[in-house]
Amino acid sequence: MSTEEKVSGHYGKAGLEERILNAVGKLGKDPATLRPSDLAAMDEFHVGGVASTQALAEQMELRPGLRLLDVGCGVGGPARYFAAEHVCRVLGVDLTDEFVKVADSLTKMLKLEHLAEFRQGSALALPSDIETFDRAYMIHVGMNIADKAGVFREVKRVLKAGGLFAIFDVMRTTDGELRYPVPWAVSGETSFVEEPAAYRKALEDAGFKVERERQRGDFAIQVTERSMQDMAKNGPPVLGLQLLMGEKTPVMVANILGMMKEGLIEPVELVARA
Repeated sequence: MSTEEKVSGHYGKAGLEERILNAVGKLGKDPATLRPSDLAAMDEFHVGGVASTQALAEQMELRPGLRLLDVGCGVGGPARYFAAEHVCRVLGVDLTDEFVKVADSLTKMLKLEHLAEFRQGSALALPSDIETFDRAYMIHVGMNIADKAGVFREVKRVLKAGGLFAIFDVMRTTDGELRYPVPWAVSGETSFVEEPAAYRKALEDAGFKVERERQRGDFAIQVTERSMQDMAKNGPPVLGLQLLMGEKTPVMVANILGMMKEGLIEPVELVARA
């Protein structure tokens, strides 16, 4: 089994859409009147959730009508955010077929299919033509990809000259053994966490110029601690990350928080121009 098949198997769990719709029903919400914010606790599947997406968007020089590429779109939360809040047209690509099907279904439910669409595919072989997109972004995806230079070359191929590529990934801040499980992997077999310097070099080798870098460790620790405190007091939100990560969600979140506080890892933003 290839690494990509193992990664897809880690995320692809049958019955996801049914679990999401059941949770919507438990909250007493009508699927016909759902808003993107109703799903954000679940579909913004990264440290900091929608607040992190908003922070990344502020650095992307967005305006209505731009074409965006979402590399590793998951179930489509960020793509729907960019579509609804910035009126951008988004193509999301993800390795996991189940995620793509759910992303498509939820986007239609939210009546955003005219702005966001999704395809199953590899970040190492993007299903798009040369110089198609004005912007690209990758949110908590690189941790599952060993060949980051290969991904960045593909993004460079499909991004217009002068376009921006924004990354928000968990990165190493020092040497040390990582603890598993974490949301992106249950073992080191499919976990490829790198230092920011490795990202910068791979971006530059692909032809990008890195313009901005920002460490988000303090922010991430505060947000994650609040989330864990809320879960300890009130239990997990009905429409929460456990729908995607399963019963190991508390352990995964605790492992991330512990390693961030120890200084092993932290989320980092990088913005590079083609």
